[in-house]
Amino acid sequence: MTSADSVEFGYFLVPNAADALIDLAREVERLGLEWVGIQDHPYQRRFVDTFALMSAVLTATTSLRVFPDVACLPLRPPGVLAKTAASLDVLSGGRFELGLGAGSFWDAIEGYGGQRRTPGESIDQLSEAIEVIRRLWSGERGLRFEGDYYHLRGVHSGPVPVHDIGIWLGAYGPKMLRRTGRLADGWVPSVGADLLPRLPELNDRVDQGAVEAGRDPSAVRRVFNVSGVITDGDSRGFLRGPVDQWADELAELVTQHRAELIVYAGPSLAGQRGDADGLTQLRRFAEDVVPATRSRLAVSR
Repeated sequence: MTSADSVEFGYFLVPNAADALIDLAREVERLGLEWVGIQDHPYQRRFVDTFALMSAVLTATTSLRVFPDVACLPLRPPGVLAKTAASLDVLSGGRFELGLGAGSFWDAIEGYGGQRRTPGESIDQLSEAIEVIRRLWSGERGLRFEGDYYHLRGVHSGPVPVHDIGIWLGAYGPKMLRRTGRLADGWVPSVGADLLPRLPELNDRVDQGAVEAGRDPSAVRRVFNVSGVITDGDSRGFLRGPVDQWADELAELVTQHRAELIVYAGPSLAGQRGDADGLTQLRRFAEDVVPATRSRLAVSR
């Protein structure tokens, strides 16, 4: 079980070009949070490129760890994605993990030059991509792979990441959850009031996939995005209330649902812009909610 000392906390950074993104990342580090997760929607005109931003954040910080939350595979070929991920890991001294998604918003993906896939195709394509990426991190030469979507034909891998980069999948459907258990190092859902009652079922599906592949289910890290509003008043629902409520509910995500990393997205996953109110919420999360949550976990342990 995850302990008060081992659970980690991060911030979900929206790559809005109009925001002071690097200053915000430095503030996240100053506040003692360990991670920044950055959404990846290349077709969104208001956003800077996620991988360019991650490089800048890693350069501007010293301890912060970074991952795409999650990378849009249909617009990022896995060979180049593997090279970029390994490069970020080498240049940052091992502070990068790879969040990866099979694709959503297919109209936008197709409009931006990607190929529309059926749900089944997108899952199979993701599985092939994971194989390609891991081979290109192996350090081996003369790599060959022939799939339905990707291939490698005599290429040499490198640079080799400086640590074993985890591949964390954004997944919700039954097939994708089982594939996560079979192939991935982490599972990255966004947990709101609607998903919360289903977490035991979804966790079980990930575990089932791991067991079927002969893996220990605990090898799949649980990385939960959460959003809400920290207030001084009464509760208005899940993660919409005072610090004590937040601490209780986040502690339950750890003890009951096995969260190992909790990534805070502010008032809403889509609406955080790093404005004054957003900064106030971020600081309250880091300075009030996180210590209170750790205290709850220490007592429960």
